[in-house]
Amino acid sequence: MESQPPHHARQVLIGCGIGLVCFLGTYMRIPVLPLFAASRGAGTDQVGMINAAFMLSAGFLAIPAGLLSDRLGRRPMLLGGLLLMSVSSLLIPLSTGPLAMAAIYLLFGIGLAAFTPTMMSFIADVAPRSQLGRAYSWYTTAVYLGMTFGPAAGGLLGRAWGLGQVFLVSGGLIFLAFLISHVFLPKRMIHSRAKERKISLRSSLSILLHNHRLLAGLLGTLGGCFGFGMFVTFLPLHAKAQGLDAGHVGIVFAAQALANALLRIPFGRLSDRLDRGLTSFAGLIVFGIALGMTGMFSGVVILSACAALLGLGMGVGFTALGALVAEVVSQEQRGLAMGLYNSCIYLGMMLSSATMGGMIRVIGFRNGFILAGAISLTLTLVFFVLYRSVSDPAQGAQAA
Repeated sequence: MESQPPHHARQVLIGCGIGLVCFLGTYMRIPVLPLFAASRGAGTDQVGMINAAFMLSAGFLAIPAGLLSDRLGRRPMLLGGLLLMSVSSLLIPLSTGPLAMAAIYLLFGIGLAAFTPTMMSFIADVAPRSQLGRAYSWYTTAVYLGMTFGPAAGGLLGRAWGLGQVFLVSGGLIFLAFLISHVFLPKRMIHSRAKERKISLRSSLSILLHNHRLLAGLLGTLGGCFGFGMFVTFLPLHAKAQGLDAGHVGIVFAAQALANALLRIPFGRLSDRLDRGLTSFAGLIVFGIALGMTGMFSGVVILSACAALLGLGMGVGFTALGALVAEVVSQEQRGLAMGLYNSCIYLGMMLSSATMGGMIRVIGFRNGFILAGAISLTLTLVFFVLYRSVSDPAQGAQAA
């Protein structure tokens, strides 16, 4: 980032700091929520309902939230999303049962839907187009570090201070991200011109859905996140079936997380010099192969190696994909495009969690991971064929 003009670099770094603090606070709740919900009388199915409320609202509302960030501006959507997430954390300890928790997590999903595509759009707005891969590598590395260390911090705080206190700390951290955003983000942020603000959601979607390179990027995202949903949902059960304990599972996840986070910055720089579609394709191919290999082997050492390879594929593929989606649309429709991108992330993970459990009961973990890897690879191939079928690299970027 040293080659960026100081203003651009400063704004990207501020966005990285906001993303790190926000996702650190957000992911502190991951290991604590099931235990806290159980302490309030929730069963396994009700814990699933609480998480489903969050996933559904975050996934389906990302699209209209992205559109609103194009129409109303980035700043109000960022501040509103952070405030909703902070309030939802502070309300959890006051909830009296599973239904109330689900309602609060629905609120959290609305806040996350407002924040995530808007912040990704802001990063693309302030970074030069030739350095989008570099900017996204810094931002996604910051976010992934928050996602990596958040659960560990939440677990330790829950043990030391009590489960309910974790949600108060989480809400405080997200509110700190709100304050940083309020003070340091520019007062006047990029949004659509008056004429473009009159375009309906239907018309905007029609324009974007005729952008073949955008559709390719969304399809690649869907395929990769289908595979990632398989990994995060069923790897613990796969390891348990082999006799590994929770500590071993943590080692495997740490290998994936570290490879993913550490490789994003160098490969993000590389994606600025190479074709983003080709870079995404290479990363997703490695990811799909590694996912299939995860089901074929046993033991903490070799599973950790497979997880590290999977993390490498994610670090390469998803960094380039995010930059690709931002690059091939007009600035005035970037928020909506990022809303579609984030919806594909949640939809892919939801599809995997919802379908592969039943498949595993029939064909076992080994074949289940191979099947999920094959599905991810198939969608990756379709993504690349669709991407290469468009001869103009700037298709969609000039559309308005």
